[in-house]
Amino acid sequence: MNNNPTPTATILIVDDDEAYAETTAEALEKVGHHCIVASGGQEGLNKFAETEGIDLVLTDLVMGEIDGFDILRQVKDKSSDVEVMVLTGHGTVKSAVDAMEQGAYTYLTKPVSIEELRAKVTKAIEKQGLYRSNVELRRRLDDKFSFEGIIGNSPRMKRVFDVLEQISSTTATVLVTGESGTGKELIARAIHNNSPRKHGPLVALNCAALSESILESELFGHEKGAFTGADRAREGRFEAANNGTLFLDEVGDIPLSTQVKLLRVIEGREIIPVGTNTPRKINVRLIAASNRELKDLVDDKTFREDLYYRLRVVPLELPLLRERREDIPLMINAFIGEFAAMHGRPVTGITPEARKILLRHDWPGNVRELKNCLESMIVLTKSETLDVIDIPDDVSGNEEDTVEISSLSGITMQEAERQLVKNTLALTNGNRTEAAKMLEIGERTLYRKINEYELR
Repeated sequence: MNNNPTPTATILIVDDDEAYAETTAEALEKVGHHCIVASGGQEGLNKFAETEGIDLVLTDLVMGEIDGFDILRQVKDKSSDVEVMVLTGHGTVKSAVDAMEQGAYTYLTKPVSIEELRAKVTKAIEKQGLYRSNVELRRRLDDKFSFEGIIGNSPRMKRVFDVLEQISSTTATVLVTGESGTGKELIARAIHNNSPRKHGPLVALNCAALSESILESELFGHEKGAFTGADRAREGRFEAANNGTLFLDEVGDIPLSTQVKLLRVIEGREIIPVGTNTPRKINVRLIAASNRELKDLVDDKTFREDLYYRLRVVPLELPLLRERREDIPLMINAFIGEFAAMHGRPVTGITPEARKILLRHDWPGNVRELKNCLESMIVLTKSETLDVIDIPDDVSGNEEDTVEISSLSGITMQEAERQLVKNTLALTNGNRTEAAKMLEIGERTLYRKINEYELR
């Protein structure tokens, strides 16, 4: 009994040499594939458009007005996951390079042996199956472990999601705190998109490093002639966000004099643009964020206590990435899919060794750093699977990621294994599925070792 059957597929064969196309179809059908034959470029495009479920296109290159490059481009434009193999009797190095650059899976020169053709088709279908499985897995992960693109399954993130679900349908002011890179703006977007104001604007302003005069103009707008250079009136962010949501990032950097005016706007629901005394009514939901603890700023007399409590109607603290390491595998899968599609790279996964290094890194830049790291890896890799060599030096070279052999000296092999299992479970916060992956053993084996070493 064959436990690893050859994957089968629906294949469109496009060749103006009808006899050759039929012979090729017959050879592939003998190993279980379903083949559709088109005797020219236009017929090939028509059959591709008419037929659902085509997995692979095998096309000749030179075919009159519509050639193999036309087939390749149009198939990839319509269905990026459909593999295209170019098969021709007019092969040159340049045409081979051109075909591969435009997305062809491979390039074969006639005559090609039946065995080689079948082997190449099998490899193409296996690659496609892996890609589609990853896409489906990412879709399921997005459905199960995310909230508006914010990924997480750790207890800390589940609590964040619970709060988001409770407050999104309200108009309550929210104060989001957390280190830089933890996703505060994503949180604001998620709240807005799930609120009654989702059809209104979401306007963001980073309050850091803006002078008092510029910040007031940005917040409340100004009239023509209000100050030197104000050659026309301009609406502020509050007006731009009317009937929607205003996200103020880094509110801890707002000068005290502007804090007074901001407090007045929140309490009176009206603004006074710079250069006028006429108030204007506004209807805005406010979400504020800070990477500093505002209560400490209140104690230091650099942030108004009354404004602090006005902003902190609903407090929401985002955890550091190193405090929720069990979410990192979910993020790795999601970011690989996102950036592979964005940059047109055929990357479909990551090796266990590379995943371990990413899991152990402390990520001082939080989710933003992890995201930038994976984007760099995908752009620079020469492989379809990310590996240790693709990890930037500042991540892979972290001394904390290196296991010190001296710490294991003087103990038995059994005790070393017990310590390894224990540490891996701690690293994954008790997630046995992820721990088994890191240890490269089955979950049943891990469960047996947990019982054997009394690690429950």
